[in-house]
Amino acid sequence: MHVMGKGEGENETYITQFILLGFGNHAELQPLLFLLFLVIYIVTMAGNILIIALVVTDQHLHTPMYFFLGNLSCLETCYTSIILPRVLASLFTGNRNISVTGCITQLYFLDLFVGVECYLLALMSYDRYLAICKPLHYTALMNGRICLQLAAVSWMSGFIIITIITCLMSQLHFCGPNEIDHFLCDFTPVTKLSCSDTSLITLVTFIFSSIYTLPLFLLTLASYISIISTILRIPSTTGRRKAFSTCSSHLIVVTIYYGTLIVVYMFPDTDTLRDLNKVFSFFYTVLTPLANPFIYSLRNKEVKAALKKVIRICMELIEIEK
Repeated sequence: MHVMGKGEGENETYITQFILLGFGNHAELQPLLFLLFLVIYIVTMAGNILIIALVVTDQHLHTPMYFFLGNLSCLETCYTSIILPRVLASLFTGNRNISVTGCITQLYFLDLFVGVECYLLALMSYDRYLAICKPLHYTALMNGRICLQLAAVSWMSGFIIITIITCLMSQLHFCGPNEIDHFLCDFTPVTKLSCSDTSLITLVTFIFSSIYTLPLFLLTLASYISIISTILRIPSTTGRRKAFSTCSSHLIVVTIYYGTLIVVYMFPDTDTLRDLNKVFSFFYTVLTPLANPFIYSLRNKEVKAALKKVIRICMELIEIEK
């Protein structure tokens, strides 16, 4: 049952809880889904925390590329913790209720992390562009101070924009139906349930999305066009392969992330596409943070070397204690 509350000075009844329908009413699949999401959550957290620890502790990884990678892993850790614990609790207890305040809070952090990740992916592509296309100017254009400033801008700009949108969202009222056909609180499903006028928040969100994410996408795209063009001009096959290996994993992450975002947010919200949207939302909110440590980090030689060093130190400590 969902709780209702009277609007102050009005006869209209406002909803104070939503029901997240999640992955449907297939009771026989709940234990399997719970185990699947639990494994995904544990592996995602362990992989990204490991990357953060390696970047912080190993001096060889104190470079701009790994600085941004550490920021991305920190972001993915927070990202996953906003979504999967709620999904796991729902699958374990069967309670799909979420308060309106809790839903808007989840939406706030979800959109914040989506925006910051777009910014970080653009910065990482620009970093690879400078390293491959402008190697002589790389040190001057991408030093420690500039990296800190760019990372701070990515987090602060995302925070300011999403705070404005969330303030507008908190003014909305919800009068009836309260079922969200999704496993998380996303912008379109939530605003569709509002009985308030949503034209202002829809317009503001569209403007901010266009100003914030579109230039970042174009910067990422332009960086990779320049990188590929430069690589193709390298005369030696070995040189081309080596240059492309430094950014191929990043390109995979960017393709998956932006591809699924475009499908979810640009395609119309119809009954036919709703289940498909849930699948693609699963890709960018759950699978991308899971895949990041493996296809973007742990396959790099420097990260592998740092990991082997940590394992060797741990083994030596264990031997000493024995």
